[in-house]
Amino acid sequence: MKMKHLLFGAAYYSEYLPYHRIDQDMDMMAQAGMNTIRIAESTWSTLEPQDNIFNFNQLDLMIDAAQRHNLSVIIGTPTYAVPTWLVRKHPDILPVTHDGQTLYGHRQNMDITNPHYLFHCERVIRRLLDHVKDISHIIGFQIDNETKSYDTCSSTAQQKFVVYLKQNFPDINTFNLEFGLDYWSNRINSWDDFPDIRGCINQSLNAEYKKFQRQLVTEFLFWQSEIIKEYIHDEQFITHNFDFQWIDYSFGYQPEVNQYDAARCMSVAGADIYHISQDQLTGAEITCCGNIARSLKNDNYLVLETQAQGNTGWLPYEKQLRLQAYSHIANGANSVLYWHWYSIHNSFESYWKGVLSHDFKENTTYNEACVIGNEWKRIGSHLINLQKKNQIGVILDNNSLTGLSEFPLETSGDLSYNIVMRWLTNSLFRLNLEYDMLSSDSCHINDYAYIIVPALYSATEQLLLSLNDYVANGGHLIVTFKTAFSDEHLKIRHEKQPYLLNECLGIEYDQFTYPSAHTEICYNYASHHMTAKCREWMELVSCITATPLGRYINSGWSGYNAITVNHYKKGVSMYLATMFDDDLLDTVLSDYISVDSECEGIHAPVIIKKGVNDYGQLLRYYFNYSNACQTVIYSGHKGLELLHNKNIANEDILTLPAWDLLIIEEYL
Repeated sequence: MKMKHLLFGAAYYSEYLPYHRIDQDMDMMAQAGMNTIRIAESTWSTLEPQDNIFNFNQLDLMIDAAQRHNLSVIIGTPTYAVPTWLVRKHPDILPVTHDGQTLYGHRQNMDITNPHYLFHCERVIRRLLDHVKDISHIIGFQIDNETKSYDTCSSTAQQKFVVYLKQNFPDINTFNLEFGLDYWSNRINSWDDFPDIRGCINQSLNAEYKKFQRQLVTEFLFWQSEIIKEYIHDEQFITHNFDFQWIDYSFGYQPEVNQYDAARCMSVAGADIYHISQDQLTGAEITCCGNIARSLKNDNYLVLETQAQGNTGWLPYEKQLRLQAYSHIANGANSVLYWHWYSIHNSFESYWKGVLSHDFKENTTYNEACVIGNEWKRIGSHLINLQKKNQIGVILDNNSLTGLSEFPLETSGDLSYNIVMRWLTNSLFRLNLEYDMLSSDSCHINDYAYIIVPALYSATEQLLLSLNDYVANGGHLIVTFKTAFSDEHLKIRHEKQPYLLNECLGIEYDQFTYPSAHTEICYNYASHHMTAKCREWMELVSCITATPLGRYINSGWSGYNAITVNHYKKGVSMYLATMFDDDLLDTVLSDYISVDSECEGIHAPVIIKKGVNDYGQLLRYYFNYSNACQTVIYSGHKGLELLHNKNIANEDILTLPAWDLLIIEEYL
């Protein structure tokens, strides 16, 4: 979805203020060049203080002030945090999960299948939208907030699960066979005998329940979207703020939502992207999570939440806030909206700091936001709606993510899948190889010169055959360990591994283990001779037609291969049978992938991103993710550096101060 201008602003909740200061806040926003606020999502108890008694006074104050200050408004449906009166009236709204009965207090503590909850959701949504439907400066609506199933195991959810299974497995005997339920006498001979899922020890059935829970999320978001569509105008959008697997910051693909399916009910995908900062700021999280968001609809996306000051350890160094904002835009985002405008004075997020600190005064973060906003007023029309055409696609798969949670690597637990994915994508990032994230259901793999498959533990035969065909027709494939090991229901394949892909990969194995402390890999290719420690997992691979590039050394496994390459019909495939350190991975990928000579020899901390803008001109962003000045030689057509309005020619030396950037618009 194309935007008319970049959106810049913050979430704003006057309901949380210790005193009334809406106009002062919006004065400061306007001075900072901000143009958008995001409101209402967290305020059900204010909008509906008692059952069927509505009060929109606080909302109206914000909306009216926004109009006076030329601020656009995004309205969020307030359904992710339920009011106390609703829980008192219907205590069954609080879900039963694998951990037991939940209590009131935390947000997102409701059963999204509960009919009482859904009734009250619909009522408050309709009353809210009816109240704001004719307000011209409301530009869009956000469905709920970071929606999940919240592991609901309620009787309603479990009854729906049995119906779901019956639809997918009309023959109960086929169901028992596919999920291996004869094991430990878990066989279900009548659907009426279906046990409580919370006691399940069968990983295949657990994974199927998690898949079902993801479907509940999709259905919930579609349901809200259909309600919103009854009230909105053509120029307004519908979005949702998808989030990511969390390890104190946004880390990888979200295990609890099929985001590709869910995004189909939206005009534009949105994302909440948070990341480490200060000396640890690399831009890798902005890129990885942003690439997921961009790929959900193969279009530009909105950053609906990101940090300003953020958690205590995230306070950005000078110029980092600006670097981060431009990094989002260079990745294809059309907005940067902070959580939160000001730092909250009570409760759970008191130390999650906003643009303003608790004293509401101007500070270095606010002053840097002013730089961003006013630069975007000047050059934003050259940055918006950036179109990217990448040659590398990385396949993402929810079922494999779940599979590696059920059967994890040695030390990574629930993070196992995303650890492997980030191992690969971080390397692409460091090497300035831009990439898209493809759903495993995608029919577009042939659009890419390179397809990378991280730990595709669970896969259909159709997908595996399509990957074979991709290589046969001239594609370049990179596959890691733990791929093609089980079917779509986590039933382990009973053929040689990796199932079906052994054809294009030219390898096979039937044994695997954890690497010992002494197990290393020796890589020999061209002029490179390197060794590295193995970690997390290793497969004992034999080459059939493949050529070994890396072998195990310093252990009893020296007869087996760790890195192989195979020429198959018109294409080439590579297999990585173990995990190893980043330096070697960077070397392996740079030896194998050749897509952009303009970035050759330039790597992190200098990061290059490019795309075509609304004027049809190629933009090149040069970022310095370090505290030291960097220089690079520009390779491209003559152009204009937009931030400093300076002409640039091929082979000019570009100087990048610490935590700074340049943007070159080429003359074509």
